[in-house]
Amino acid sequence: MNNFAGDKLMKTILFGFLSLVSCVWYMALSSSNSSAQGTLLRSIWQDTLTLGGLLSIALMSLCMLLSIRPVWLEKPLGGLDRIYRLHKWSGILAVGFGVIHWLVSDLGEEGDDEIADEMEESEHKLAMVHESISSGLRDFGGDLGEPGFYLVLIMLAVTLWKFFPYKFWRQLHRVMPIIYLLLAFHAVILAPPGYWTQAVGMLLAGCITVGVVASIVSLTGAIGRRRQVDGTVVSVIKNGNVTELTCRLDGNWKNHRPGQFAFITFKQREGTHAVPGFGNLFLRFEGAHPFTIASASANRGDGTITFCIKDLGDFTRKIAQQIQVGQPVRVEGPYGRFQMDRHSQRRRQIWVAGGIGITPFLAGLESRHLNPAEASELDLHYCTRDRDSDCFVNRLQVLCGALPGVRLFIHSTKHGEVLTAQSLKLADDPGRKVEVWFCGPLGLANSLKSELKKKWNGGLRFHQEAFEMR
Repeated sequence: MNNFAGDKLMKTILFGFLSLVSCVWYMALSSSNSSAQGTLLRSIWQDTLTLGGLLSIALMSLCMLLSIRPVWLEKPLGGLDRIYRLHKWSGILAVGFGVIHWLVSDLGEEGDDEIADEMEESEHKLAMVHESISSGLRDFGGDLGEPGFYLVLIMLAVTLWKFFPYKFWRQLHRVMPIIYLLLAFHAVILAPPGYWTQAVGMLLAGCITVGVVASIVSLTGAIGRRRQVDGTVVSVIKNGNVTELTCRLDGNWKNHRPGQFAFITFKQREGTHAVPGFGNLFLRFEGAHPFTIASASANRGDGTITFCIKDLGDFTRKIAQQIQVGQPVRVEGPYGRFQMDRHSQRRRQIWVAGGIGITPFLAGLESRHLNPAEASELDLHYCTRDRDSDCFVNRLQVLCGALPGVRLFIHSTKHGEVLTAQSLKLADDPGRKVEVWFCGPLGLANSLKSELKKKWNGGLRFHQEAFEMR
């Protein structure tokens, strides 16, 4: 039985969350039907307005919770990469339901006269119930909704536009907690008064409480603070389009496992002027960047960890020239659960890497060198554009050559060696269950998974590292 559980888990969580909110809302709707007044048109308008708004603010609350990197959710959700993916789609759906809420609200204000008249009557009843809340406060809360919605819509467009520079996106994204607080205030002030005596009110209050707390954590800079350690750059080596950066950390670093990653913030050296061409302001503007750890545990004796960073943008291209030995750094982590442990000794294990996706497997191979008794048999398939100029090929050959149980396969596009499902040689051992660990380009992953679903009917687990900040 094939198992591609990552995407299914995310869809299940989102569907379950939306179903829960919708069911609780429907309970409140059912209990108020007996006393409902007005036309069918007005009822449809009111129900669509409240459900769209409720789903939107609930998803935004979930989005805010996931944005503060909650480590306790890594295990049930499968790692921080899955958390960020769920965060992304929660935000997209939140904006989608927000669009519905906004369009329906706009229809009520500018559309059918009958709806408008009944809306005024509804507002009068709301005022009678909310005697303790001034009309000015309600108006203010209502006025916050539209600009808040526009800001969220702009933020989503910028996030999905991959060509927008990360450093500017990061600064814009820091405004999101403030936008959320504005929309949360809008939701609390304009929620139907009957909600607060029912389960839907408890759900709304719980979601907004979680979102407000997460917003405060974000605005105060407390995200990941307990997992941050200081260190120093001890080595910067440029190999083609890859920079190998080694840092020595202090004794507070939590021991990491192969396949995990960390956020790196480069700091200005004390007692010196800004690094030429980089500048202290630029360092702070860039902030933390996530990179996969390419070495085994920092507890191996010298307290160092290594990152292999590919030239993918302005920041990564400048690291080798601008970051110097002795540069102070702050490393936050470790995060992630892309841990290549064999779930069963009876399973055949296959590692597949594309380009810079080899970094977690480098840490895995090094870990096996440190613990040869625990080294197990596996096949490692590395996909590269040109084996002759690739800086990782020789290193892989040395590491794998010292591990008898590891078989290395290099797939060089330049030489016509394209990785396919057939390349994994699953048919060589048809009766054995298989687990595949993949890290590399999304297109290669989708192509490989599609082939495996069509051609392999045996027991298969496919684990994919899916980290994206945007």
